[in-house]
Amino acid sequence: MPALTKTMDFFKNLKEILEYCQNNRQPVSATGNGQGNFVVMTQEMYDEITGNSRNELYNALQAGLEQINNGEYITKEEHFKHLDELQEKLTLRM
Repeated sequence: MPALTKTMDFFKNLKEILEYCQNNRQPVSATGNGQGNFVVMTQEMYDEITGNSRNELYNALQAGLEQINNGEYITKEEHFKHLDELQEKLTLRM
């Protein structure tokens, strides 16, 4: 749960709020008229929340292309056979 502050107080206490984010690893939500206006957090927290998804996606795609180029893949038929085997094992356990 992020800490809350009024937008006016946010700008007056920017240094302290940024230190709070850094030291407590929590975002601060600035409000105006009882409504959330924006949230401030460290870059590290943002990367954790977003999973730095664009870089992770590019890295996963690159790794996949390298595997294909090295012949490290299975056919669609092999994949579906594997899924059927997994489903059968799970069904037997129930």
